[in-house]
Amino acid sequence: MKTSKIAYFDCFSGISGDMVLSALVDAGADLRAIEGELRKLKPQEWAISAEKVKKRGIWATHVRVATGEAHHHRGLSVILRMIDEAEFSTRVAERAKKIFTRLGEAEATVHQMPLEEVHFHEVGAMDAIIDIVGAAIGFELLGLDEFACSALDVGGGQVKTAHGLLPVPAPATAELLRGAPTYSSGVLRELVTPTGAAIATTLSTRYAEIPPMTLRAIGYGAGTADLAEKANILRLLVGETAASERGENWGSPVTVIETNVDDMSPQIYGYFAERALAAGALDVFSTAAQMKKNRPGLLITILCELQDVARLIDLLFRETTTIGVRTYEVRRKTLERESVPVETEFGPVHVKLSRMNGSVLNVTPEYEDCQKIATERGVPLKRVIAAAAFEFQRRNEKPE
Repeated sequence: MKTSKIAYFDCFSGISGDMVLSALVDAGADLRAIEGELRKLKPQEWAISAEKVKKRGIWATHVRVATGEAHHHRGLSVILRMIDEAEFSTRVAERAKKIFTRLGEAEATVHQMPLEEVHFHEVGAMDAIIDIVGAAIGFELLGLDEFACSALDVGGGQVKTAHGLLPVPAPATAELLRGAPTYSSGVLRELVTPTGAAIATTLSTRYAEIPPMTLRAIGYGAGTADLAEKANILRLLVGETAASERGENWGSPVTVIETNVDDMSPQIYGYFAERALAAGALDVFSTAAQMKKNRPGLLITILCELQDVARLIDLLFRETTTIGVRTYEVRRKTLERESVPVETEFGPVHVKLSRMNGSVLNVTPEYEDCQKIATERGVPLKRVIAAAAFEFQRRNEKPE
């Protein structure tokens, strides 16, 4: 029977980027392997170490990152380029970039500025980058496919930032926590940081009690502060869930957002669809609809994860002419998917595979790879796509 590995963020004392990385190491992700991958990042003037610490009677791992840089501001585009240039595995890069993009969107919303103009302060420093990218590497080392999260204790009081004293949760953190269950236990300290909120809410597909799983590992990640009220740790539960049939995957519920419009330019829809996908939508599509008074219109449909619902509804209201939306939950059944590289006469291309019961059903060359090669080499796009498909088939032909 096929199994899927799931991680549960138990945020009874909040969550931060370094607590996530520490909990992963405590749960079995090899720190030296994480560091080896992190060394692909530039610059490399940093050191990473781990030690066991005791927090209110609980032993936990605390990963420390020491950097030589002064306070450093980096734009979102700079950080995304750093990740791309490091050439991590596809899933590591995608998860890290998705987390940073979500951070950027929160900052853009709070400061009312375009996403491309966002410059990070604390989360743009190298230690924060290492926390997030290191966590993405740790997730991959443990083979994690799904994520769930408890309600988050955000703490209280005020926190000192580059913008001065701010209420807890800080504005960007609060924006990231839209749609997630939160509470305060009364601890007058920032317990949920922007990096922790971004990791938990970007990856988690459900917020509830511990999901059904066969528990395989437990990790305790320590925060820096010692709290008088309770242990300042994140507990990470890692387990396996069984799929009903081999090769099939019933995913967690996703949300459908729908709206009908009949007074909007098609140009606006195209722009909106691009923005929605960039904002985390799993899919965006339109269907012809017959509206009142026999007017032709569009049914706009968005599929998204729970934590992205509020942001995408806001985007619908801002970018389209709709005056109302509806939502409901659905389940998706998907094939196993994998991305593999092939060498063509024009250069390397990734090919997306989908399988059922171990058999490959679909082979699709990655469009972005093919488009880049076609543009750089001055050859027709269709030739690059055909070459990639041919090379995959040739490499996988069984000898008679």
